[in-house]
Amino acid sequence: MQNAFEIQITSGAARRAKRTQLFVAALALCTISSALFAGWLPLQVSIVTVFLFAGPHNWFELRYFLMRLPVRFGRSRAFFLTAFTGLGILTITYLSLPLIYRATVWTNEAWLTLLGSWNTLLLAWVCVLALLRGKQKPRSNWTWIIPATMLVAALNWLQPEIFSLTLVYVHPLIALWFLDRQLRRTKPRWLKAYRRFLAVLPFVLSLMIWQLSQTTSLSEDNGLFWRITQHSGAELLPNISSHLLVSVHLFLEMLHYGVWIVALPLLGSLVQSGNYARVLDFRTVPIAKHPRGFPKLVGTILALGAVVVVVLWIGFAVDYPTTRDIYFTIAIAHVMAEAPFLMKML
Repeated sequence: MQNAFEIQITSGAARRAKRTQLFVAALALCTISSALFAGWLPLQVSIVTVFLFAGPHNWFELRYFLMRLPVRFGRSRAFFLTAFTGLGILTITYLSLPLIYRATVWTNEAWLTLLGSWNTLLLAWVCVLALLRGKQKPRSNWTWIIPATMLVAALNWLQPEIFSLTLVYVHPLIALWFLDRQLRRTKPRWLKAYRRFLAVLPFVLSLMIWQLSQTTSLSEDNGLFWRITQHSGAELLPNISSHLLVSVHLFLEMLHYGVWIVALPLLGSLVQSGNYARVLDFRTVPIAKHPRGFPKLVGTILALGAVVVVVLWIGFAVDYPTTRDIYFTIAIAHVMAEAPFLMKML
């Protein structure tokens, strides 16, 4: 009996070790393939990647956030009210910026002032959320966020456009942070291997930058290619090859999509039922299945989200450049929505 018990323990440990190895291998494969495709055909792969995954990844993010939303706010009422109010105000004002720019003749200094003001408002909102979250953790002290916010805000005023561009590159990395928190909750045995992967990621980026730093800028012989290079910061950073900028941004975006569409849903479904398809069932969302929850509201929200995904695919097929412009303008909402939900996981 003792030998059989020891064999069973050894067999279980071997299976866990094998799953960890498969997890690491999957991370390595996704990272290497993403880097190779991003460096090889950045413009073409960017077009295909956004077409296929931009809409679906937003739907999976929406579902993930609904999974984290409590049925009753309770002690978190002030936090969530601040989060949703700030999210609405910041989104509306951000969407109005292009309209204001086109409707009025702005000097460069005035436009930078307007952009810097919006960035400062964003930082202030994040700071308030952090302080409210800190109050919910008695043994933690989050007051350091105040001087940190003031420092970042000061840097923003030095170059507001560069600060906005920095957000473009930093945002995809937030998905890796969400995956870290999810692994800590559901697959703690994988966490150490995952964090080793994160430590290697800067070396992959450094290798990409080294190899692409001497490449010539990408051709901008049509409006779509020009839009892609501008979104990656080619106009703001003219001394850096647009090939490098687009490739690095695309690489980060591909990792971002992989986390939201594959990694996080797979981890969630493994915990719930072992069936990935259950991510499509809105009744698995806590605020939908709870007796005091809102099943019809959650189902409607996710159904509308699916409709938006289809509309995006149609829009990309009919007029890709315009749809891409609209998508990346509206996408600021889901970028900001990540902040409060990430804080609640800390």
